[in-house]
Amino acid sequence: MSTSAAGTLDAPSVRFRDAWSRLLREDHGAAMSPGVLGPLVSSTAELLRHAHDDDPFDAAPAEQAGALLVDAHFTDPAVLARAVGLLQEWPTADDRGPALTGAFAAGWSAALRERTLREQEAIRLAVDLARRGAEKALYASEARFRAVFETAEVGIGIGDLDGNILTVNAALQEMFGARAEEIRNLRVDMLVHPEDAPGVWETYHELVAGKRNHFQCDKPYYRHDGEVIWTHLTVSLIRDEDGAPRYQVAMVEDITDQHRMQERLRYQATHDPLTGLPNRTAFFERLERLFMNIEPGARFGLCSVDLDGFKSINDSLGHEAGDQLLAAVADRLQSSLAPMGHLVARLGGDEFIVLLESCRGPQEGIAVAQTVLGALAPPFLIGDQQLGVRASIGVVEQPISATTPGAAMRSADLTLYRAKKEGRGCWTLFDPERNAVAVSRYAMSVRIPTALDRGEFFIEYQPLCALSDGAMVAVEALVRWRHPELGVLGPDEFIATAEESGLIIPLGRWVLLQACEQAAHWVARFGQAAPRINVNLAVRQARNAGLLSDIDRILRASGLDPGHLQLEITESAMLGPRDPALQALRALVDMGVSLTVDDFGTGWSNLAYLRDLPVSGLKIAGSFVSDLRTQEGGDPLGWRIIGGMVSLAHSLGLTVTTEGVETAADAERLRELGCDWAQGWYYGYPARPGEITRRIAEAMGSGAMRQPGS
Repeated sequence: MSTSAAGTLDAPSVRFRDAWSRLLREDHGAAMSPGVLGPLVSSTAELLRHAHDDDPFDAAPAEQAGALLVDAHFTDPAVLARAVGLLQEWPTADDRGPALTGAFAAGWSAALRERTLREQEAIRLAVDLARRGAEKALYASEARFRAVFETAEVGIGIGDLDGNILTVNAALQEMFGARAEEIRNLRVDMLVHPEDAPGVWETYHELVAGKRNHFQCDKPYYRHDGEVIWTHLTVSLIRDEDGAPRYQVAMVEDITDQHRMQERLRYQATHDPLTGLPNRTAFFERLERLFMNIEPGARFGLCSVDLDGFKSINDSLGHEAGDQLLAAVADRLQSSLAPMGHLVARLGGDEFIVLLESCRGPQEGIAVAQTVLGALAPPFLIGDQQLGVRASIGVVEQPISATTPGAAMRSADLTLYRAKKEGRGCWTLFDPERNAVAVSRYAMSVRIPTALDRGEFFIEYQPLCALSDGAMVAVEALVRWRHPELGVLGPDEFIATAEESGLIIPLGRWVLLQACEQAAHWVARFGQAAPRINVNLAVRQARNAGLLSDIDRILRASGLDPGHLQLEITESAMLGPRDPALQALRALVDMGVSLTVDDFGTGWSNLAYLRDLPVSGLKIAGSFVSDLRTQEGGDPLGWRIIGGMVSLAHSLGLTVTTEGVETAADAERLRELGCDWAQGWYYGYPARPGEITRRIAEAMGSGAMRQPGS
């Protein structure tokens, strides 16, 4: 039962516990004093709470709860049915609901079976006792045997070693719906059923040959009227005083109701309750079976289907309408693809998957994808509204021997992701080369946390210099990754992956801490001659709710004055006036931290945003200067555009830095246009802290160091 941080039960868990208590306290034929019933209610509810809440999921407490009920004589199937209903109504935080319910029912069934087996063993011992007693008092043993034989609630049949049925009791006659003489006219080997467990008849022949003394199994039989009953069968070998096999005794318990309950539970555990389609569990069982017996040249296909824009339907029309739409989509997919022999399953949410167990090539997978798009093309009538639905589909078609179930699913997911990126409402075919790139990026992303722990990242600093006199006024912190296999990687090779995966948050926090500590060290050594530190702020960082507290904590821990820190936000991450992150950025500025727009000119260059944002500067992208440099004779229009951006920025009170400055001619031209600062190879390559320290010291010695902000 879910609990809050204070240890109280949430509302669904309280409702479950109350219903559970009422269920066990009702009269189910198990007379029990309140002093015993109370602890039983508490202990079983607590076990179910562990199975419901504990992470990772453990089915054992649920099985134990079911067994405790049987031990307390709660053996009425109606109790099990109502208990299963309560568990199904109890919402879980993940998809463990069917597994929890199945485990509870399995524990109940196993305990009930164990109890029945003990009764059967008592009967078997009584039969054996009667046989041995016949040597002393034949009449008395026969009387006792007949009493047990005729009054037993389980069916009992005795046969010879050739399989002839010699005698049966009343319970077995009632179970089979036949008279004793009708059953005696049968032989054991005539009782074969198509659903017999594999190996059961081989085991039987071992028993009559004297190689084993007994065996047990669940076995179906045809009744005299043609109906099928499911039984738990125990067959024992009776030997004579010399140990030679003489007879076989079968004890048959009717478990048809339990079998049907198990089948219902199995269906619920392997099918989606909303759509009736096979669920994730059933799909993976089918996929893994496909890979177990691989025939030479066998191929298969997967079509991963995801509805486009489904969240907006849920948000605008409500979850009930969303559920109706999912059910309608499932009906169309099933009716379109099931006749072709393909498995359609719902993996969760608005994600479906189609398994093609026998393919002749990629075109067959593409044809299925086109069938899906065609089936979804007509609008859906949900309530009184017609809804248009599109889907993105990732198609994988491969030889079975070329992959594994897990790798195939990863390929399908990555291919679906490409379909989403490439326009939606379409299918995309698996591309091994692009998949390898995506897998490589994924592998890189999952290694980032380990790399942080192992100290594989380091920072270099690139100078920003005043165009008026060349003095170093700031340095930009640039993270590098000393990868143990790939060597030193620049930010262009892993920052995008970190942003996509969300790992930019811990990585960015580490960069900010290292840069602020280094800047504080320079301030402590060089005072006001120390350069300002510029640190890049990624889109996810800008919108992270913990940004303000992170920076405040880092500044306090490093001892760096906020005025020495400037954060660079790329133009693509510029926030509109209604963006909730804007409040945090303004709070940073109020703390004394300054903001600048990085790579200005590569996006929309919306100067209206510059007016609304609390920025104090902008950096013109280096691509502007490099493009002008590569054109013969220069580009007067391009230089005028840069000059216009400088003038507009100055009119807004912003400091302008130009990146990518590689020559003295570039620097001179930008100085003439009024640009304030420059950054590029002409002024210095990215360098380790020691090199920057040396430059600061040299500048102080020559008097060429500009005070920050001057």
